[in-house]
Amino acid sequence: HSVTLSDYYIGRTEVTQELWQAVMGSNPSYSGFKGAKNPVNEVSWNDCQDFIRKLNSLTGGSFRLPTEAEWEFAARGGNKSRGYKYSGSDYLGSVAWYKDNSGYMVYPVGSKSPNELGLYDMSGNVDEWCADWYDSYPSSSQTNPTGPSSGSRRVLRGGFYGVAADCRSADRSGSDPTISYGSSGLRLAY
Repeated sequence: HSVTLSDYYIGRTEVTQELWQAVMGSNPSYSGFKGAKNPVNEVSWNDCQDFIRKLNSLTGGSFRLPTEAEWEFAARGGNKSRGYKYSGSDYLGSVAWYKDNSGYMVYPVGSKSPNELGLYDMSGNVDEWCADWYDSYPSSSQTNPTGPSSGSRRVLRGGFYGVAADCRSADRSGSDPTISYGSSGLRLAY
């Protein structure tokens, strides 16, 4: 279906453990994945909302999680898209840490090649929470879609250290917003 989006900004990388620590005063990341420049992980959707509220309070900003449509448009390279299967390439190893090259670890953000918009790690490294509740897509054209108004699972995008299919720009999953996983992190939008 056709989707139209208004202008928005999205982070070049995932939120790092260093930034999370500076805002929240602690680092919830899985002990085996610790590193200041590594993406924060093991955070629930609800944890992300707490982080964003505190970040906005500290900075006077209007940061938020991207909608699923915003996330996918950015991952696909926006208006500069070359139609790649993964975010920035048809060769996953050049743009992502995933099962075949990660050793089941996370790595410093931005250590692989970016996509057409200069965004890093939209395929692989950690799953990224989106603002939307998870459900089937509507078949009609949409403008600035925000997903259903309620549900039991929130959207995760990007793929973690799983198989290549999980890292496709089109791949999506959903999870309970109260549960944190070693694979779950976030990217900011505004």
